[in-house]
Amino acid sequence: MASQLAPQPLFAALVEALGEAAVITAGDRLDYLAADVYRTGGLPIAAIRPTSVPALQAAVRHCAAAGVAMIPRGGGASYTDGYIRPEGGHVLVDTGAFDSIDIDEANAVVTVGAGVTWANLKTALAARGLRTPFWGPFSGLAATVGGSVSQNTLSHGSSAHGISAQSVLSLDVVLASGELLSTGTASALRYYGPDLTGLFTGDCGALGIKVAIRLPLLPVLPHAETLSFAFDSFAQFHAAARRAQLERLDDSWFAIDMALSQGQIARQEGMGARLQIAAAVLRKSPDKLKGMAQVLRMALAGENPMRAGDYMLHFIVEGFDPADAAHKARHLRRVLDGIGREIANTVPAFVRSLPFAPLFNILGPGGERWVPLHGVLAHDQAVPFDNAFKALVAARQAEMDRHGVWLGTMFSPAAQVGFLYEIALYWPDSRNAFHDTTLGAEYLTGIRTFPEDKAARDFVERLKGELVDLYQDHGAGHFQIGRAYPYQQRLAPAARRLLGAIKTELDPRGLMNPGVLGL
Repeated sequence: MASQLAPQPLFAALVEALGEAAVITAGDRLDYLAADVYRTGGLPIAAIRPTSVPALQAAVRHCAAAGVAMIPRGGGASYTDGYIRPEGGHVLVDTGAFDSIDIDEANAVVTVGAGVTWANLKTALAARGLRTPFWGPFSGLAATVGGSVSQNTLSHGSSAHGISAQSVLSLDVVLASGELLSTGTASALRYYGPDLTGLFTGDCGALGIKVAIRLPLLPVLPHAETLSFAFDSFAQFHAAARRAQLERLDDSWFAIDMALSQGQIARQEGMGARLQIAAAVLRKSPDKLKGMAQVLRMALAGENPMRAGDYMLHFIVEGFDPADAAHKARHLRRVLDGIGREIANTVPAFVRSLPFAPLFNILGPGGERWVPLHGVLAHDQAVPFDNAFKALVAARQAEMDRHGVWLGTMFSPAAQVGFLYEIALYWPDSRNAFHDTTLGAEYLTGIRTFPEDKAARDFVERLKGELVDLYQDHGAGHFQIGRAYPYQQRLAPAARRLLGAIKTELDPRGLMNPGVLGL
């Protein structure tokens, strides 16, 4: 793909500020950075990878002087056009070189660069027996702390501690003027007056470029029980999930339907994967006899847990010692008694042993293209939404079949009160530069390749829009808003004016990631 030429004075200024190796204006790397999991946007005129805050500040000032839009990018595991600008012509800021980790055990705080992946942070903290409350999404091998805070996300630790934003103490942000803003105090107290930190969580980079994030520390609880339950209806499953969420006994729970269990998830269940899981379970089990018993149960279960019910709900319950974890597990069983049936715990044992799996699932189990979308629902809207969703799918089934489109659903707790309902769409279509670069030639050798299918892609885009509208009809909120979900129109007039005033104050020329959040 041909690149536009960067304006020469700006290009020269960026090279002077950052060094030639940190400025890309053409080639495969630029094509990769212009794409996300879902689609390819317009090409940046340049991509930069600053290695220090002063260098980034200088680059931002040069872009601002030239009137060129700036779009920050984290690990790239996004699918809502968060760093995709359809018209191109921007400078993309790759924050991956901000990868420092400063652990302050005395004050129970860790300061991390925005480009640190959750997997690397977990490794660094685990060596000292520490963790953060929320400790990453399933895509944590690639997803960065800065990207997750900008987009808001959930997964590991969300049941007990909420979403990513709820674990942030303060942020350092480079504004559109090049000024460095710190939202915190010397005492690392977030709520010292109005919550300035909260302004920049979930902003999708519209208010500035994050360079450092401070998070609180907790001790790792080394003992865990994993439990799985099966349900024959969504209403049964949701009733169980709501009860469990109110109890807050587990560190994490997640659920999948039959389609994903036998598709995406079951793809992990080959013999090689099972041996890796077994080895990881034994390695991480403080009690080797108990670990061996767990491996034996998994072997006897085979793939049956993948077909145990229409919905499967999985828990990871942690404790200070085996008795603590076992006590919580027993109570959770009592809470769910009479709603579903307990099944072999193969899936949560896998997630416990390998929380950040390789990003193979950015394609479907047969090599199909994939895009998820989600809504965070109030509990009283979960069943009505599910009914409406299934009615919409029934109405579109003939078109789905004609285009080879299929779907599945996943579910998670969103903080302590929200219920995240995620829909994954799959369709036959050609890959883009993001898939090829992320997965690599060796992996893709064994994956089916599809020709470009614009008709299927256009249908998926229309169906995606209908599903977003359906979420809105049921009052859903969203993470990873980017350019994919409505935001401003959901705000009251006074709130919309306040948001606009904040954007104008921090970015008067509208150069920071224009278009996200509808700004």
